[in-house]
Amino acid sequence: MPSLGDIARYHARHRAERIAISFEHRETSWGELDRASNRVANALTASGCRPADRIAFIGKGTDEFFELMFGAAKAGVVLVPVQWRLALPEMQQILLDAEVRVLFVGTDQFDKLDVLRQPLSSDVTVIAMEQGHAGLPRYAQWRDAASSSDVQAPVEPASVAIQLYTSGTTGVPKGVMLSHRNILDGRREGMRAGMEWNEWLDDDVNLVALPVGHVGGIAWGIVGFFSGAKTIVMREFNPAQVLDAVEHEGVSRLFVVPTALHQLLLQPRVRQIDYRRLRHILYGASPIALDLLREATQVFGCGFCQQYGMTETAGTIVFLPPEDHVAAGSQRMRAAGKAMPGVEIRVVDAHSREPLAAGQVGEVETRSVANMVGYWRWPAATAQTIDDAGWLRTGDAGYLDEDGYLYIHDRFKDMIVSGAENVYPAEVENAIYGHPAVQEVAVIGVPDEKWGETVKAIVVPKEGATTDAADIIAFSRTRIAAFKAPKSVEFVAALPKGPSGKILRRVLREPYWKGRERRVN
Repeated sequence: MPSLGDIARYHARHRAERIAISFEHRETSWGELDRASNRVANALTASGCRPADRIAFIGKGTDEFFELMFGAAKAGVVLVPVQWRLALPEMQQILLDAEVRVLFVGTDQFDKLDVLRQPLSSDVTVIAMEQGHAGLPRYAQWRDAASSSDVQAPVEPASVAIQLYTSGTTGVPKGVMLSHRNILDGRREGMRAGMEWNEWLDDDVNLVALPVGHVGGIAWGIVGFFSGAKTIVMREFNPAQVLDAVEHEGVSRLFVVPTALHQLLLQPRVRQIDYRRLRHILYGASPIALDLLREATQVFGCGFCQQYGMTETAGTIVFLPPEDHVAAGSQRMRAAGKAMPGVEIRVVDAHSREPLAAGQVGEVETRSVANMVGYWRWPAATAQTIDDAGWLRTGDAGYLDEDGYLYIHDRFKDMIVSGAENVYPAEVENAIYGHPAVQEVAVIGVPDEKWGETVKAIVVPKEGATTDAADIIAFSRTRIAAFKAPKSVEFVAALPKGPSGKILRRVLREPYWKGRERRVN
């Protein structure tokens, strides 16, 4: 399969009548998906799109999005999925930076349309998804006006297929260019490796509930399609609907972020459902508290597999297999895991860039076919991220143990330096999470005249719980060194989160660092 478009072609030949996508009770067979994506490819060509041109999609998850993805791939056109939760200026910035030729807009974005289009060139075609929008072509009509014959455009595996923009939590979003090879070759390596958690069965049902503008959502969808599984697509993550899909639609595999896993466990009927069809829950995108993971393994009773990766690596490059998840807890359950087949991982000194010995904390680097082509029109940033030997700097602080398991401490940019000691927020959050009054927690560094920075915990308390800051601080000191424990605790109703569910520590830090020239002390 040299291109994403070949996934639809292959399964249409081998299982044309089997269901490929289910969306809000609308089911599409592989044969129908192949023909629909052919129409998309021909319609894009008729719209004036040439290979390597960019088109964008802004909206929540739908079956039409994946039709668009396969159709663009067949035409050699680059798809730019845009996070629907972004602010209007951020969306506009991405659309302008990518120089999109056609913009597809989901129903949930129609109220923003007039403002969204203002800075765009008049020759940008705007198409409304689903039920349509007054004055705009409707996606289904635009698609179905084109031929269903295969466009047969030559698509190089090394050419860019998808351009995803980084979250922009620390600066201007950058367009991460992912080729067909980046996305697919690692999948093939993983399938051949004989890893039970990664072996898809004929009756598997996949669930895509993460945003399609995030690498976790789109890559997980591609994994299911690659394997020929029926894939249920949700508009957005809704814990009650996820449980319904598991209970009534036979979901056997899903991918979630830790905050979503936590929301599932808070559902009143989570312990009343029969999970025998559920084979594996994969989780990743941010660190997970050991107590949360332990509770999830007990409740769901299926195999758990942690996934570590980033947009720049087309998703997963490290995994923690189910056999390393034990109900009693273990040191291994704190690890991100070991490298996927075909992936190299090393830890280097942040200054000299020399590899470090096992157990030493440094910056994590990776090298594999999954590493991005580069940042769109940003060669300097690409050169800073990927060296001449192909090693990609992840920006994560961690270490490798003697068995090659990777342990992530945190993002280097989130590290707190207190009295010359390095403190990683994820480690402190993990220590606090098990407190009976804590529902969610985020840890940040705040300025301190004596220590430079001190550790502060921002806590969302459980409903009805007593909020006692001193008790939480004392509890954390039973789990981590005193210098790592928070010196203060603030209670809030909710934590700010990005589109993928990641906690935005930058937003939490801002009130404390406002007016200071530097965000370190």
